[in-house]
Amino acid sequence: MTDERPESAEDRPENRPEDRPEGPGTASGEDLAAESAEPSAPAPLGVVRTPTGHADVDAHLERLADADRLAADGHVEVYEDVHRGLREALTALDAPTVPGPYENRS
Repeated sequence: MTDERPESAEDRPENRPEDRPEGPGTASGEDLAAESAEPSAPAPLGVVRTPTGHADVDAHLERLADADRLAADGHVEVYEDVHRGLREALTALDAPTVPGPYENRS
């Protein structure tokens, strides 16, 4: 058994402020903060959507792909739309089936 602790990210030389190189071709913390303030373009998350076998549910899950092309503030509308559709699909499963006019014979 050793008394050594695993090296954390802060212990690595490239992450210590005093060990970071400064000069041409290197970005200072201020430069990085300015660059990260710029919003980046929407990028797909690459989440795999496995078909469920229920066409209505699968259509709603595919709608989630629309969020990949939108900025983050547009995601809420897509998520709410998908949530509403999935909730309706689940509610329909609980609805009693109405017998046809001739199915109630005694």
